Amino acid sequence: MRCSPYSDADATRFDRRHLMGSLGLATAGVGLLRGFASGEDDPVEAPIDRHSTIRIRSLQPHICRDRVYVKVETNAGIFGWGEIKGVVPSVAATLATEMFSLIDNQNPTRIEHLWQTLYRAERNQRGGAFMVHCIAGIDMALWDIAGKLWKTPVYRLLGGPTRERIRVYPSAKAVKIGSGPRPQSGDPFDIEEMVSRVRAARQRLGPRGTVMFDAHSAVPPATLIQLASRIEPSNILFLEEPAVPGNIEVFKRLKQQIGIPLALGERDRTIWGVIPYLTENAIDILQPDCGYTGGITQMKKIATLAEAFHVPLAPHCTQSYLGMTASFHVTASIPLFLIHESYDNKLLGRFLHPTWKRSDEGYVSLPEGHGLGIEVDEAMLATVASDPAYRYRWRGPQFYPDGSVADY
Repeated sequence: MRCSPYSDADATRFDRRHLMGSLGLATAGVGLLRGFASGEDDPVEAPIDRHSTIRIRSLQPHICRDRVYVKVETNAGIFGWGEIKGVVPSVAATLATEMFSLIDNQNPTRIEHLWQTLYRAERNQRGGAFMVHCIAGIDMALWDIAGKLWKTPVYRLLGGPTRERIRVYPSAKAVKIGSGPRPQSGDPFDIEEMVSRVRAARQRLGPRGTVMFDAHSAVPPATLIQLASRIEPSNILFLEEPAVPGNIEVFKRLKQQIGIPLALGERDRTIWGVIPYLTENAIDILQPDCGYTGGITQMKKIATLAEAFHVPLAPHCTQSYLGMTASFHVTASIPLFLIHESYDNKLLGRFLHPTWKRSDEGYVSLPEGHGLGIEVDEAMLATVASDPAYRYRWRGPQFYPDGSVADY
């Protein structure tokens, strides 16, 4: 039996001194926190945690052509914007409105918690395109709010910048060639048409230019193997979407037979959708879409998974400046990055005003300002959205010459 070197009286005196000291430090800490929170720009009333009483008050979906812009407002007068794309906009707007009931009166800075709340809210919708795309738009808006609240760009909340600029395509030095539906196995004419386009692009850009080929999941595996055997591995940076997602064995077979870097991931949602490609060594480059995979929160996690397998990101992005800017923030904060898809949309650009700039060398600067760093002109948004001539149309189906339905 061990004996304590202190008597009961000593212990009592020690406990009292310890308690009083702790109370003193706590009191000093409260005063210090009050001092930090006493600025005139304090958006809430709480004297200790200046953000503890901020709450989500509304969610407004704005349908504009083939997408939905989501505005999330708070009781602090701070609001955030997000973009939902890739699903039927009328349905997405309704679903986002229903999702609001799950985050109403919640603290918008609990972004991870709210993401999990939305994703796990309905077991029969979990992981589906409509759910994940809508979560992505809401997630962007929450990060926008958080950045504005703490007066910093979102990429600083993600760990800070790992680069000074972001390489993008298309540009004068980087192009991507696409393909529509191809036969299940190609004749010389079918293969030569694709080969000639690759070679023409390479000749036009020279050895310092970047050429990519997007199979768009529309070139069946056998035809893709034939194509790869006809072009030099150095002719293209990567071969995108080599097969339809769903069976990892197809991608493994292609990886074994094709000596060109394979890139994919735009249609694979969340960390659970992309992990098989990494663990099975089936790809070389990962292409998550910030708007399709669950927003900034998921894209950052996907980048970390890919880093563990030494796989860089080449983010897919056909969104407007809003979703694109959200993706740029993630890209600015990750270590392994190759190139980012980025298209100008002059129509939607009438009401979206980003703070990043595009250079002639094929780069964009990092977003500036607080939050996402993009302004939305709501009046112009309403004007563009009210175009009476626009009708949403399905992108497919597409057909083979014999009338059967093709992937695209």
